[in-house]
Amino acid sequence: MKANSRFIKLGALLLVAVSLATCKVDMPTSTDSSFETMTVTKSDIELPIKFSAKMKGQSDVTISPQISGQLMRINVTEGQRVSRGQTLFVIDSRNAQNEVQSAQANLQAAQANLQAAQAQANSAKLEYESNKNLYDKKIVSNYTLENSLNTYRQAQAAVDQARASVTQAQAAVNHARVNLGFCTITSPVSGIVGEIDVRAGDQVTPMTVLTIVSGNSQMEAWFSVPETILEAAVSEGMTHSDKSKYLAELPNVTFVMKNGTEYPHKGRVSSLTGVVDAATGSLSCKATFPNPDGFLYSGIQGTVVLPLHEQNVMVIPQAAVVRLQDRSLVYKVKADSTATATMVIVTDAGNGKDLIVTQGLNVGDRIVTVGANNVQEGQRVLFPTVANKKK
Repeated sequence: MKANSRFIKLGALLLVAVSLATCKVDMPTSTDSSFETMTVTKSDIELPIKFSAKMKGQSDVTISPQISGQLMRINVTEGQRVSRGQTLFVIDSRNAQNEVQSAQANLQAAQANLQAAQAQANSAKLEYESNKNLYDKKIVSNYTLENSLNTYRQAQAAVDQARASVTQAQAAVNHARVNLGFCTITSPVSGIVGEIDVRAGDQVTPMTVLTIVSGNSQMEAWFSVPETILEAAVSEGMTHSDKSKYLAELPNVTFVMKNGTEYPHKGRVSSLTGVVDAATGSLSCKATFPNPDGFLYSGIQGTVVLPLHEQNVMVIPQAAVVRLQDRSLVYKVKADSTATATMVIVTDAGNGKDLIVTQGLNVGDRIVTVGANNVQEGQRVLFPTVANKKK
């Protein structure tokens, strides 16, 4: 039985072999695949130039008291939105009120003195006019007339002095009232209250910084720009109107937070200083951003992105460049479909995927893109397809 089973299996194998030979089944063959390549051309590209920036309120105001005294009340909290004229702090006003009352009393006394001096002057004037009339009739002597005239002049001088005292007393009242007003500290702008470093009961002086109110309806991002990027704006002989026109033609800028979040509202480069920093070769720039929702705060840091347009440049993908220490290589495809390493000089296009070639390639050159890291010098990288072979 076992022998018969072996003969049956052997016969089956022979039948399969004969069948394969009769059908002439083609066995799979290996094929070479081409690398992905591209032909170098020139095109226009937008370069997102990035600058580190610090945000500042368009009207940040340092709040300090105008007079010395004890801080009685703090009417706001840190981060609170306030309106122009809203009360922020209150200083003890008792001394200021006493000064107002004292100044008003002095004013009343000065006014009373003025009235008395005016009455004496009027009396001296009448006496002088009477003596002059009598002198004209030769009833009184010239001595009497001169004495009455001198008395009138002295009385008039006393009136002038009393009037000056009233003016001075009125100024003292006004000053005291201003100081009383300084006891209530209000916000000069609408904005956000910053850090408050004082507490109720503290003694404050005009040197004390109570807080900073950031007027944040418009925010300003300050950053430094290399002179080479904005050459046209700082070129010799450019007038103020020319600079304004240049800034107006710049594209809108974007503000990106430290966490990578892009602020939804675009900004404009609104000013450019006219002095280049000799140490850094850069200029201070300011971009203004609208802040209708109060999302931006004074002091936050981020990145200002200025999109500049480059025309007629050679752009290649980053995958086409092989980095060897401080050198950048691409594999150029020769006429015989083999690759040769070519050193190039490139700059980052800023979009995360492209590079701009400044030296090493010419328009019309064919280079390896995807898989360039796996290419070896002299390796064949282009192969005809099966369809082309049959043709």
